Amino acid sequence: MLWRGGRRSENIEDRRGAGGGGFRFPTGGRGMPGGFRFPGGGRMPGRRTGGIGGVGLIILFLVALAFGFNPLSLFQEGGGGPDTSGFAPQSERQAPDSPAMGDMREFVSVVLGSTEDTWHEIFRKMGRTYEEPTLVLFSGSVASACGRADASVGPFYCPADRKVYLDFSFFDDLRNRFGAPGDFAQAYVIAHEIGHHVQNQLGISEQVEAMRGRLSRSDANRLSVMTELQADCFAGVWANHAGQGRQFLEAGDIEEGIRAAGAIGDDRLQRQSQGFVVPDAFTHGSSQQRVAWFKQGLARGTIEACDTFNDETL
Repeated sequence: MLWRGGRRSENIEDRRGAGGGGFRFPTGGRGMPGGFRFPGGGRMPGRRTGGIGGVGLIILFLVALAFGFNPLSLFQEGGGGPDTSGFAPQSERQAPDSPAMGDMREFVSVVLGSTEDTWHEIFRKMGRTYEEPTLVLFSGSVASACGRADASVGPFYCPADRKVYLDFSFFDDLRNRFGAPGDFAQAYVIAHEIGHHVQNQLGISEQVEAMRGRLSRSDANRLSVMTELQADCFAGVWANHAGQGRQFLEAGDIEEGIRAAGAIGDDRLQRQSQGFVVPDAFTHGSSQQRVAWFKQGLARGTIEACDTFNDETL
């Protein structure tokens, strides 16, 4: 990708080094997060039940202090308050970036800026205003308005706070574990998560969430597949505009994106993790479906091209 020198977004919130340990907090806020999922890693934590006694409370406070985060955050439901993990200001908590990590942060900010430019243009043509999301960088685990998550869930978008969450370790897994290296493969991941924000802006996420509770598990999974494939298609829409208007793309980039889309299909992940495939359990779509919808958005470059919910093949 020819990303150097591109406009950098200022909508980056860097929480790397802020601590967080391994606690998983209750889900709060509106909507379910959208994002990538690895075998063995949940999407987001569920609601806990029961209380904590006095002795347990003291132990939790001591453990929290030992792991370097604010014990008061143990009582937050994740609803819209700020992430208070860690006592010191961000600038004091975070060690200076290595050159490689600094380069990665700049890359992410340029890709995010490119998605902003693309979706501002598309929304303007629709007579609407695109509201830019924030991309949160974290390491290990993070608190969001959708709950606390660790790196095993992969990148995700939380509709309740309109933020994308990303741990750079996912890019290592994408390259080493799933055989999808390259900067455009990483850009595709970011663009997919921004696709969920576009769904939120268009009211699609709210409609999906309203329908989900009335469906059986298999039908709810099918609805989730449609949602995720549309985000893949929206990533293709961004790639279409980035290639034409901003000339970000170079030879081999699209192939990297296609390889990444295929590498994280539900069928491939299930086969790797359990040795067999259960289509009714798909939540993101097969490798073939993910590639096909990314290509659809790439070829046509419009929101209208991404109507997965009325596709009879899904």
